[in-house]
Amino acid sequence: MRTILISMVGVCFALMNCMVLAQEGLSTYSHQVGSFELILLAESQGQGNKGILIGATPEMLQEYAPNGTFSNAMNAFFVKTPDKNMLIDAGLGRKLVENLQSLNVAPEQVDIILITHMHGDHIGGLLRDGKVMFPQAEIYLPQPEYDYWMSDEKFKQQQEVIAAYKNKLHLFKPNELNKQSTPLLPGFTAYAAYGHTPGHTAFLLESDNEKMFVWGDVTHAMALQMPYPQVAVTYDVNPDDAIAARKQVLEYVNKHNIPIAGMHIAFPAMGTISKGKAGGYLFTPFTK
Repeated sequence: MRTILISMVGVCFALMNCMVLAQEGLSTYSHQVGSFELILLAESQGQGNKGILIGATPEMLQEYAPNGTFSNAMNAFFVKTPDKNMLIDAGLGRKLVENLQSLNVAPEQVDIILITHMHGDHIGGLLRDGKVMFPQAEIYLPQPEYDYWMSDEKFKQQQEVIAAYKNKLHLFKPNELNKQSTPLLPGFTAYAAYGHTPGHTAFLLESDNEKMFVWGDVTHAMALQMPYPQVAVTYDVNPDDAIAARKQVLEYVNKHNIPIAGMHIAFPAMGTISKGKAGGYLFTPFTK
């Protein structure tokens, strides 16, 4: 039963726990990281329900989600480097092509796609009617993530994506934070943030002495999980590991003063992390 729930998480997230709000004009947001341009591709902005939270006390909810909801979103990111067009995740796919077209980018012009993990709200845009959406793209997928989703025939969506892109698939082992690391690609280093899924991975972008940490699903409920990183969500395959990964990532980006971007952070989905009270953190979104 648990595996079925996790394999359907993208659909459940979109239809059950978020009240999707139409916010035309808030679909893209750009931030320069050295010679790289990181662009938010927002698919939805809405409200998450307290029912997905694990470990949130009544006192926490009263302070940070008094009406029982919190700001949420569903995002992917486009990275334009001097010589490549890249995606980090592909969302559910409902607005992905439209968002790319607003940047004058066709699916055939995407060269590389980095996958944080294979929940449906991160890989749904990779196929359309069962066919490859990005025919020229090389797909980079963490090896532990591949192993997990290939382990059970129940994971049909994930296995369809893997089969469709099998000739373009590159498997890799993410680095560990605070240890010697090797870039996955020039300017892109992958770091393990396991727990949300067994191979969940974040990507550090570096260019011209500037950095950005795209952390995938390290958080789903910023309002609660920033002041209280020990709060997990029902979508986590291993909540304890997800909590440990979140705490490690928050400590790392705060210590090194690295801005972050996330797939479930409300528009503009990028900002800075600072220390908060009693072991918690504060998130300050970018503004223009």
